[in-house]
Amino acid sequence: MKKVYIAGKLWDIKDRVKVEEIDKICKALGMETFLPHRDAGIYEEGIDPLPIFKKDRDMIDWCDFMIALLDWQGISSGTAWELGYAHAKNKPIIGIVEDKENLNKKYRICVMCFNDSVKLIEMNELKKELEKARN
Repeated sequence: MKKVYIAGKLWDIKDRVKVEEIDKICKALGMETFLPHRDAGIYEEGIDPLPIFKKDRDMIDWCDFMIALLDWQGISSGTAWELGYAHAKNKPIIGIVEDKENLNKKYRICVMCFNDSVKLIEMNELKKELEKARN
């Protein structure tokens, strides 16, 4: 069973819904998933952030690959860190973008995401990409 870490902005409910949709697609294909907000919690003022950090870091070590929601308003600082750590650990990354044709317009995605460890696809391509990864 493939293990997937799903990264993305969590502060906006619309983005949270998108990462939860990615989670559903993965689970429908028999994959085990880690969603940071569901499985490690969301930082709130006054709580110790170290347990959240450690859990997220350890789950990147655990996963076979990462799926990261990327696009438009840029990526969150947490997602940026997760991507960098996954890259350093040689984890393949699938980056979900809204429109591959216009990626370079208006700096829609950070230039650091254009590297050989990140494969950029659109959401409608995810199931097919995961079916290939599952084998």
